[in-house]
Amino acid sequence: MVVGTEQARSGRLAIGAGGLVGFLVCVELTSGIIQGYYTPLLTDIARHLSITDADVNWFEAAGLLLSALVVPTVAKVGDLHGYRRMLLVTAGITAAASWGLAFATSFATFVVAWALQGCYVAWLPLEVALIHARGRGLPDAESATRRATGFIVAALQAGAIVGALLSGQLSTALGVPGVGLAPGRLQLLLCVPAVAVTAVVVVIWRRVPEPSRAVVGGRLDGGGVVLISLALVLMSGGLTFMRLDGAGVWWPWAVVAAGVLMLVPFGRWELRQSDPLIDLRVLARPTMWPLQLTALLFGVSVLGAQGPLSTFARTDPAVYGYGLGASELVVSLLVGGYVIFSLVGALAFPLVARATTPRLSLILATSCVAAGYLLFLPFHHSTGQLVTNMAIAGLGSGALVAALPSAAAAAAPAGRTAVATGMTNTTKTIGGTFASATFALALSAGVHTTLAGAQGTAGSLTGYLTVWAVCGLTAVVAALCLVVIPRLAFADRPTDSAVEVPS
Repeated sequence: MVVGTEQARSGRLAIGAGGLVGFLVCVELTSGIIQGYYTPLLTDIARHLSITDADVNWFEAAGLLLSALVVPTVAKVGDLHGYRRMLLVTAGITAAASWGLAFATSFATFVVAWALQGCYVAWLPLEVALIHARGRGLPDAESATRRATGFIVAALQAGAIVGALLSGQLSTALGVPGVGLAPGRLQLLLCVPAVAVTAVVVVIWRRVPEPSRAVVGGRLDGGGVVLISLALVLMSGGLTFMRLDGAGVWWPWAVVAAGVLMLVPFGRWELRQSDPLIDLRVLARPTMWPLQLTALLFGVSVLGAQGPLSTFARTDPAVYGYGLGASELVVSLLVGGYVIFSLVGALAFPLVARATTPRLSLILATSCVAAGYLLFLPFHHSTGQLVTNMAIAGLGSGALVAALPSAAAAAAPAGRTAVATGMTNTTKTIGGTFASATFALALSAGVHTTLAGAQGTAGSLTGYLTVWAVCGLTAVVAALCLVVIPRLAFADRPTDSAVEVPS
């Protein structure tokens, strides 16, 4: 009998036992539906709530802020008391919020429901932790986790395609030519993702098992939760006040600075804890901090740029001189094309990592994101140009969505898997939060009049160019950060596969 062969087979069985990955595929498929479904409808939602296109970014900012607060706490509780339990809790909150979106009648209620729906971002790190817990200690645990993560991320991207195309088709079928969607029909469309998330709650409750080794015991660092929450609320609140009062007013900057300074007592508190919310010593590892910084910078584009892309495509060039004048259906097709290439990137990542190294595959992925968004600067005048740019960025984005949590799981010590994978989502979410708020400011600045000189509701062209430049340059910085990671980081442990043992 060959030791390495039997252990590798056991690792694969441990991860796939009981159809775990199959059921998690269902969960991430629904997560993708949520992420893809609303984007083609954002302009209709904005008109329904009587807000401008630039204000749509505040949906994203609110959701991403709550996600940044929720994920570290949920991940830590998952490490302490069970990943499946927290997966079920967050799915229940997401389902309730999705129904709230369907029946919200004001900007305030819609923002609150949108923020609460953001709890779904905790699903992926909890799922990766579940998968990794099944194979921890086995020689092929890291590559098996990468393969399984690639499958569930591919399901996420497929769900986004389904969601985008479904909302585009339904909005076209229910809309009135030249008028759009009536409020009652829009509410009917918004019920579709709520039904899907409700079904996911049942799947998790009845079918997803809890590995006994996933529960390690300990306590929740309440002080850390309070301090990091204060820091994030102050920083995001300052950006909100800038949006309301303008970037020329001094005191919103002071609020942002106060939030940044709150990170100092948070860091000191965490270093004194035996069981911290965020283990800063683990975060400082040479295999960990470049990953988390990459996730932060990646969040700028993957979470902050989706709303602007949708509203730019819907902007009528005959009225404003820029945009595509696309319908909901065309926008859904654009989003669907982006997500298809993201799916390809997610599935290709394990293969590229095996042919090269996990580190090099991460660098290639961030380079694709950088190239895709920087191409928007000269090429944004036709549907073909947007599709090409989004395809290149999508390849890299899909690979990074799959790669970052699995790499963090490989770099994490025992009992810190969900926290480490959750941190990639948290830092990504923080990046997206501030990008959304900053992009809202950028789109609000500049010229907003139509070609006829009337007051317009579309974002400014200079704002859109700023969005794409920031997304591209942050991805360049992320690629440079990944260069410092040790060359063979995140690879499987060497095994004595050639050693025979007596039968």
